[in-house]
Amino acid sequence: SPAAPMFEKTVVIDGKGHLLGRLASTLAKELQAGQKVVVVRCEEINISGSLFRNKLKYYAFLKKRMNTNPSKGPFHYRAPSKILYRVIRGMMAHKKPKGKAALDRLKVYEGCPHPYDTMKKVVMPRAHKNIRLKPGRKFCRLGDLSSLAGWRHNDLIARLEAKRMTKAEAYFLKKKEMDSIMKQAKEATKEECKAIDAELAKLGYGDITPNYGEEEKAAPAAAAAEEAKEEAADDEDDDDDDDDDDDDDE
Repeated sequence: SPAAPMFEKTVVIDGKGHLLGRLASTLAKELQAGQKVVVVRCEEINISGSLFRNKLKYYAFLKKRMNTNPSKGPFHYRAPSKILYRVIRGMMAHKKPKGKAALDRLKVYEGCPHPYDTMKKVVMPRAHKNIRLKPGRKFCRLGDLSSLAGWRHNDLIARLEAKRMTKAEAYFLKKKEMDSIMKQAKEATKEECKAIDAELAKLGYGDITPNYGEEEKAAPAAAAAEEAKEEAADDEDDDDDDDDDDDDDE
């Protein structure tokens, strides 16, 4: 049978507060190892250094083009997600099959589109600004840099994110209320369901560990003792049969 894959699920990373280079280098390594990764809220990624300094760097980058035919590249992406994609692409052999396969495992988005808005998102401590950047150092937001470079959807993404956060807050409050109601219902029906829980526990369903009195505790021990007695009786019968066979041979 073929070997099981090393990675089976997709990891969703919230890009907010991560430093661009550190995030990209870690993702490049994970992608090449076989992990599928989705990065959301790329516009909230941070870059060390002031916005003015990074703007000058990016404007210098925009001037780099093919002299005779600029339409052949290099291509300068303006969207935050594409900027992150290009940084990660530069850290792997993207022209070889293994690099192409690794990039196919990566998805990047501005904002947090469906279905990733309802999925668990994680952060990367080794790339987070609050941990890796010295307090007091200047930094800027990738969405602001992209806006200066020609990206025109910064305000739109901000409005959509505000809507999403409002819906998420309402969902969380409703879920919290339903969890409270469910907890009260379980407490109210605990006595009614204890016999059912005990039967389910005997059959091995769930993590139910009933503790409803000494009778239930003694039942498994009594059953084990009965089985031991039966096994001992069977062994004695087998020994008697063997002795009879030896007498017949003599």
